[in-house]
Order: sequence, then structure tokens, then C-alpha cells
Amino acid sequence: MDSSFFSGKRILITGGTGSLGQALTKKLLSFDVKAVRILSRNESKQVEMQKNFSDRRLNFFIGDIRDLPRLIRSFEDVDIVFHTAALKHVPVIEYNPFESVKTNVIGTQNVIDAAIEQDVELVVGIGTDKAVSPLNTYGASKLLMEKLLTSAHNFINSNRHRTKFVALRYGNVLGSSGSVFPTWISQIKNNKKITITEPSMTRFSITMDEALDFILESTSIGKGTEVFIPKLKAYSINDLKNALCELSSDPGHEITGIRPAEKIHEILIAGDEIRYTWELGNKYVVFNPDISEQKILEQYPNIKKTLGLPNYSSEYAEKLSLSDITEMLKNSKMLDEN
Repeated sequence: MDSSFFSGKRILITGGTGSLGQALTKKLLSFDVKAVRILSRNESKQVEMQKNFSDRRLNFFIGDIRDLPRLIRSFEDVDIVFHTAALKHVPVIEYNPFESVKTNVIGTQNVIDAAIEQDVELVVGIGTDKAVSPLNTYGASKLLMEKLLTSAHNFINSNRHRTKFVALRYGNVLGSSGSVFPTWISQIKNNKKITITEPSMTRFSITMDEALDFILESTSIGKGTEVFIPKLKAYSINDLKNALCELSSDPGHEITGIRPAEKIHEILIAGDEIRYTWELGNKYVVFNPDISEQKILEQYPNIKKTLGLPNYSSEYAEKLSLSDITEMLKNSKMLDEN
């Protein structure tokens, strides 16, 4: 990935105090960026994050993506917005669906409106595999986030505004907030049994470093309206548990049953999307149906049409072996941190 794309850029990260936002901030500050702004509503997390960074290019803004006037002010002179802010805990959102709409849907519309108002160069929305054939409110709200971003070009005058919008879609980052791995480590440390909802469950595997590389590379090549999806291997929850116990200890486990609105397997590309999906190196790209093949080939000369893929599911994707998972956990240093 050519970091020169980010040279001299002013970048804002919504929800930037989260695990992804902090990792992204660290990576961006290693480039020749002009400034990084963090926009979040949690002042305590901002204070803690500020302690971990010592860089004059980093600034913190208190604000909520539900607040359009605050977004407009925060986006002033910004070149790139990474939109990571979201309500994402499935059980919480199932109990509070209206709140997820206000943040994940209306908040995204506010991000779009503020970006257009301030003539931001590029908005990158961080999505999730749960947006594909959504079974829960979180997935449905993130599907709408995607649709808003990839359709935003329909209501702007490209002769007056330079703003482009792209969406990224991938699975849970291993070890991120809300993922199962930190919960299991905590249970082991406290001599409690590991809780597993369903051993046959599968998930796509992506580490934080892989996620960052995918985000930054997609950002540097995006032309607008695309959904970028990484090529990933998958793992079973049972194998992840076995790998963790191999590296630490095995306190035993108990099966708690699938939570409401939770999937056994995740899908990154639905069957009906395949006809609009192309292959580009280490990633797939889903284009809007109204984008012609000629325009796609003009924008991406090295792209090729994806064939013979009924869908892209963690159930059928190539699986990581137990030794692969063990090595991945070792390399992540997450056990050392906890």
C-alpha cells in the first residue's frame, strides 16, 4: 500500500476512541498526514486515548454523529472521513432498535450531509458482514449505512462537489471490543468456564493489522460507490476455543445456546450480489447495478469478473487449521496484553 496517498491529508475518524479507531490513528500518524481528528461522544475514552499518543497532529472533538451541526463544524477543512461510529452490540440493539436507527442510519445520513457541506474529498464507511441478508436490527441498520453511502452520489452535483463515498465490509476483528476472544480470556483469568453459544458456529478471520491494511488500501484506490470486501479464511468457534486453551489453560466450557438474532454462519457476499461482484487482487468489489462494465474496466484495468461463486460464506470459505489459529493468536500478542 502506497502511504503517499495520505500525505498532507487532514483526516477525521468518527467513533475514533474505539479499538479500530485507535489502531487506525496509530497507523495514520506513522504516515505524513497533516492532522488526525477524533470525533466521539465519550470524554473519558478521549482522555485515556490522549495519554497513549504524543503527537501535535492529533486533536479530539466531543460530538455525536446524531448532531448534524456539530458534524458540519468538525468536518471543516477535512479531506478524508473514516466513519466507524456505530452502535454494534447485537443483544443491546435488539432491545433498543430505535437507538440503533438514530445512530447507524440517521447518523450516517448526517455524516454524508456534513461531508457534502464541507466538500470532504472521501468518506469511507466501515461496515460488517452482518449487513448481508441481515437477521438482526444491527445488520439491517448497517445495510442501510452501506446503501446510503453507495447511493450518495445520486443527490450531489459532481461539478460542484468532489465528495466520494465508499463502503467496506468485513467480519469481526479478532480481539476487538465486543468480540468473543477478550471475554474468554477474562473468563480463564477468573477461573470460570468458557461460554460458547454454539460450537459449530463459523466466523471470518481478520486480525487488526489485516483490517488496517485492507481499510487503507481500499481507501487509496476507491473511486466512489463501491463496496470493498477482503478475501478471508474462516474458522470455527470450537477451533478458536481449542487454540486458546492450548496456549493458556482449559477451564472447561459450557454451551449457552445461540443468542436471539444471531447467525450460525456469516456471509460477506450474498448470492444475488455475485452478478455485480468483481475480483481485484486480494479483495472483491461489489458495484452498484447502474455502473456499466465499461466504466468498471476503465476505473480498474486489472479487475476481473468473479465466476462460479454462489455466495461468500464462512460456512464454505477455506478454513484455518487449528495450528493456523494458534499461530495467529500468538502473533497477535493479545494473550500478553491480557
